[in-house]
Amino acid sequence: MASADSPLRELQRLELLAQADDLVTRLKRFAEPPAAWQPIAKGQAVVRRLLERVDTLRSRLQAPLVVATFGGTGTGKSALVNALVGQECSASGRQRPTTTRPVLLTHPDTDLSRTGLPLETFEIKCVASEMLRELLILDCPDPDTTEAETSGSNLALLHSLLPWCDVLLYVSTQQKYRSARVTTELLQAATGCRLVFVQTNADLDSDIREDWQRHLAPVYHVPEIFLVDSLTALRAQQRGEPLTGDFPRLRELLRGELSAGRRAQIRRANLLDLVGTTLDRCQQYSAEKVPALDQLERNLSEQESRQIERMSTRLRDELLESRQLWERRLLHEVVTRWSLTPFSAVLRIYNSLGTLLASAGMFRARGTVQLAVIGALQGVRWLQAKHEEAAGENRLQRLSSLGLDESLLRETQLVVSGYARDAGFDAEVCPLGDLQPLREEASRVEGRFLDDATERIDQAIAELANVRTRSPSRWVYELLLGLLLLYVIGWPAYSFFIAHPLLGKELVPSDFYIHGFVFTVLWSAVLVMIFTARLRSGLVEKVSDLARQLAQQRLGRGLFPKLEEADREARRRREELAALAAQVQLLREPGATSGALGGTRAIAQS
Repeated sequence: MASADSPLRELQRLELLAQADDLVTRLKRFAEPPAAWQPIAKGQAVVRRLLERVDTLRSRLQAPLVVATFGGTGTGKSALVNALVGQECSASGRQRPTTTRPVLLTHPDTDLSRTGLPLETFEIKCVASEMLRELLILDCPDPDTTEAETSGSNLALLHSLLPWCDVLLYVSTQQKYRSARVTTELLQAATGCRLVFVQTNADLDSDIREDWQRHLAPVYHVPEIFLVDSLTALRAQQRGEPLTGDFPRLRELLRGELSAGRRAQIRRANLLDLVGTTLDRCQQYSAEKVPALDQLERNLSEQESRQIERMSTRLRDELLESRQLWERRLLHEVVTRWSLTPFSAVLRIYNSLGTLLASAGMFRARGTVQLAVIGALQGVRWLQAKHEEAAGENRLQRLSSLGLDESLLRETQLVVSGYARDAGFDAEVCPLGDLQPLREEASRVEGRFLDDATERIDQAIAELANVRTRSPSRWVYELLLGLLLLYVIGWPAYSFFIAHPLLGKELVPSDFYIHGFVFTVLWSAVLVMIFTARLRSGLVEKVSDLARQLAQQRLGRGLFPKLEEADREARRRREELAALAAQVQLLREPGATSGALGGTRAIAQS
């Protein structure tokens, strides 16, 4: 049977090693580099300590399991140890702390060098007991000693031994089972250990197991509490008499569940328990700061929205100062794209009205002086147009340095820094005092701003011209003007060909042509006014959108890029932590051990 079990044990050992290696790799990745968010940094420090404990577990995979007694002063821990091995090996007493130095009981055939235990800490006793062939029993100091935890104290010694323990025999009595000090110490000691619960002094005390189980149930999985009398069990073994009560079942439980074949299973459960509890604690650290982190993100978003709104308003006002220039460009773009139609001809006349008037003036000039005056006026108009174009470009250049007020920057910095501190971020990611980094962030895209603004305005004009020339509304203008022209031209033609005097009918009177011309001009002016007004409103809308987009471009990464990056990193680390915890929970699912051994409630739920 041993030969058949050997490959299975080796497979279990390899499986545990693989799981441990994967967890260690992911835990190391989480622990480095140091985070700027304090809850994660605190969790990283705990994980680094955990990795030291995991290394200890990995080094002891094939070593015998260490079963340690745990309980208050005078609860009979040493007496229970003596009864389990069938000999008096550890001094016992019911009224005072008897175990002042931990006693390690081992079989003479056990090679202690493989255990990795700090052997110099123990009083080692070799006992030829069948109970000790596949495990070690450690009689620990009492956790409810009155001395403080100082260097070399019993309590400090107990805490240093707990990482080496695989199973805790939690021993108590009628007087001690509700001890607050022992309960607190157990909560710390039970992490990474299996638990077996024993009530001793069965010959003297009442059976309190039902109430004790209710007391333990919220935190621990308690399959069974054994009621034993250790002294009676020891005397029965010494006399060769049959054992009575729960003691035989307790001893068989330890022999069966803690055999060599179950070492990998026990240590797998302990490893998952330890890692899972640590990750839960790390998640608690960050969960406490999540509301403040959410508030910080909301404030950053609000500050960015405020800055974008203020900057976009200033950009819009500056851009609209050159609205006439943009309108002329837009109208020129429209008439260039529009094919030759009656209304497009009217738009061309309107767009070239200044040039046409100047040309007409040139034809009417009757002397050199008049020609010179008209030429000078035309030159002034040309210079004025160039000046407006230059002014528009200058405004764009001025926009490239359009930043935020000093007082606004200071206010923003103070508000965001306060939220960052409340959320638990290091001061380096949002320092107070020097505004220069903030100014640099506020103007970091100024080098590209002018080209971007000019290109975006030209693009907006082209898009708007394309929409207006292809819009169905274009044909509405053509129809409205075309109907009038059809009437003004068609009615005289009808009168000429149909109502000719030779046929006995009069022609259209001559004043009809004057009225038709005037009305055509007025109607064309109305249509042009409506069309240009729509162009103007569309241009204002485009400029407003452009101003907001440019403001968003300038503040695209925010005024606090380091803080925003640290915030994203904090969120990513929280997700990584949750993924690690989920992986551990999945590994717990198959059942770490049989239901005979107890553990923390998290293990019970798995």
